[in-house]
Amino acid sequence: MTCLWESAGTAQGAGAGPLTGSFLARDGTLDLEELRSGSTLGGRLEEARGRSVLLVTEEQLPTAAALLELDGVARRIVLCTPDLTPDSLAQVAAIAEADTLVHDSSALAGAPAVAALRRLPLTPRPLAPQGERRHGPDSEWILLTSGTTGAPKLVLHSLESLAGTLPRRPPPGSRWAWSTFYDIRRYGGMQIYLRAVLSGAPLVLSSAGEPAGDFLARVAAAGVTHISGTPSHWRRALMSGAARRIAPEYVRLSGEVADQAILDSLQAAYPQARVAHAFASTEAGVAFDVDDGRAGFPASLVAGDAAGGGVIDLKVRDGTLRIRSGRNAARYLGEGAAALVDDEGYVDTGDMVERVADRYYFRGRRTGVINVGGLKVHPEEVEAVLNADPRVRMSLVRGRRSPITGAVVVAEVVLADADPGAQADAVRGALLDACRRALPPRTSPRKSSAALSACLPHT
Repeated sequence: MTCLWESAGTAQGAGAGPLTGSFLARDGTLDLEELRSGSTLGGRLEEARGRSVLLVTEEQLPTAAALLELDGVARRIVLCTPDLTPDSLAQVAAIAEADTLVHDSSALAGAPAVAALRRLPLTPRPLAPQGERRHGPDSEWILLTSGTTGAPKLVLHSLESLAGTLPRRPPPGSRWAWSTFYDIRRYGGMQIYLRAVLSGAPLVLSSAGEPAGDFLARVAAAGVTHISGTPSHWRRALMSGAARRIAPEYVRLSGEVADQAILDSLQAAYPQARVAHAFASTEAGVAFDVDDGRAGFPASLVAGDAAGGGVIDLKVRDGTLRIRSGRNAARYLGEGAAALVDDEGYVDTGDMVERVADRYYFRGRRTGVINVGGLKVHPEEVEAVLNADPRVRMSLVRGRRSPITGAVVVAEVVLADADPGAQADAVRGALLDACRRALPPRTSPRKSSAALSACLPHT
């Protein structure tokens, strides 16, 4: 696969004509055709040629434009997520052997960790480039994992592994307009970004801290047909009342386990839409998506009968899902980095699954298991019971240390009611009773707290 710029033009049939598509952000809009005759690097694109580039931006719009320009020019593009601390940025820069910083006005651009790097500032609007746009060898795309402890891992992809199997144009007689709650600097958002660019469709970008109602109002104004987010994003949208502002044709969930409650809620909210939940990870890529309205996934996928989507093989070993695919990342960066695949070329996702009849169900992360007196408890299994109650907006289950059993299960619950004070005790008791009925002994939370909702960060 050639560079993103040329791939977009070929896929859209643009040739020398207009390059269609646009990025619609809270703070502005950029038509892709503006990049044909201008550069957000202010004519300094050649200074990035053959270099290892840290791409550090505050908002997503500059990133969206810069990726089109840098791919096929920079040797390596490191997509820095907005939550990086200066210390983490220093570690990322060292591991990636970065020598150039492409940045907007982000505060991190002035951090000591990048003080010695060549600086290429991004301009708000494209300016006339210096010379002809030339593309060389394929660039390495470096995505960061969203690890909860320590520095993130750096995962090496190519444009082919990220986008090689993505559709290039909508079916005849239809149109696409994409949006996502995700940040495009993470794998889930990157998939939507590439779908939009390669198909020439508009893409509505979210903004950190933007209220769900404001974001969905922009989505509605753009006539978005396809939209993605995590189950948590969708719960927030549904409970905000703003979800009814949009009428998508396709709703996609990924990034977390999609339980039956959220699938049913989305299908009820958008009866005309195809609701699908996908499994993907930064290391393994997209494995499959399921649109039959049921949680989990068909066992036939593991048997290899209907893998599709670029997946070569799926298997379950030691209770975890493993994926071998042309969409797997190549490796982790860094001296002494762990192997990304096993001896047979499979990525161990660390996601635990269990087969029930003809279907597999996700039971949580291997690293997230709570050990209660020797009994292994998967937080996601408990959350599914809690989230099934219509009074629950979302929940978080975790372990708390216990001198007797080693750990006990506790749950934090966000209620849908804007003023839950009067009903919190009643709901707490009902939720604990529901868990006792549905779950094995010791799996049920010993304690449940109800609280007012706070805005979720963008993933």
